[in-house]
Amino acid sequence: MTSPAARRTLRPPAGYRLAASVRALTFSPYDPCARIAAGSFWWATRTPDGPATLALRPEAGELVAEGYGPGADWVVDRADGVAGLRDDLTGFAALAATHPLVARLAQAHHGLRMPATGQVFPRLLRAVFEQKVTGKEAYRAYAATVRHFREAAPGPLQPLLLPPEPAAVAATPYWVFHPFGVEQRRADTLRRAAAVADRLERCADAAEATRRLTAIAGIGPWTAAEVVRIAYGDPDAVSVGDYHVPNTVAWALAGEPRGDDARMLALLAPFAGHRGRVCVLLEAAGIQAPKYGPRAPIRSFARY
Repeated sequence: MTSPAARRTLRPPAGYRLAASVRALTFSPYDPCARIAAGSFWWATRTPDGPATLALRPEAGELVAEGYGPGADWVVDRADGVAGLRDDLTGFAALAATHPLVARLAQAHHGLRMPATGQVFPRLLRAVFEQKVTGKEAYRAYAATVRHFREAAPGPLQPLLLPPEPAAVAATPYWVFHPFGVEQRRADTLRRAAAVADRLERCADAAEATRRLTAIAGIGPWTAAEVVRIAYGDPDAVSVGDYHVPNTVAWALAGEPRGDDARMLALLAPFAGHRGRVCVLLEAAGIQAPKYGPRAPIRSFARY
């Protein structure tokens, strides 16, 4: 069995829930780049030092981080961020207490932490494919693209693949993505983003990343929020333009079955600094607005 090249023991807070915290890093249980298996989380990525796989597993109240591949030290150094242990909840308890449902969810899901991977492009790859399509269509495009650029991740868990190299994506003609269910508009958006991936990865914080992302044609506030919430662990990132989230927020916070972006932002305003965290809690609790007519596909029809 392959031995880890780097290892570190982390001490999570009482009640910490690994699977709930890192699930946002997986695109379905079959994600080719990230997997929860036998209670451990496996995450494949590219680092400045080369390919790497990070494994996180609970052990006697601690969290063991093990790294494989040339980038093992890099991922292990950042394992606490990936696990959500850098998540800063300062001030949230007081804000949550102002709404009975949010207060209850904050207590029920107190072990959930928001991860921060420190990497923009892997999450951007997924977010672009999620634009204006159903979750099933987005996953098909994402998984097919990862397999097209197939490169095995280091470590003992196989099959596990690395996310595509941005330079390879940028150099790929748009029509290569067509059999994956990706039309030219999204393919070109992805290729443009891949061409400037180095600059995106150098952003100092979520605000700078949002500015640079939204300057790319085809990337709007929804895509940027989806990216910075994961790459930087931004607890205030709200996915404006989502088909479902405004309705969910309106229903959960005001008992209104439908809401638009403006209403959503007004209802979330009292939680400034943690607006995205409230949305994460609503999703974790499985809260959904009442459905009228045919059921809408989950995670579908986001703008860009």
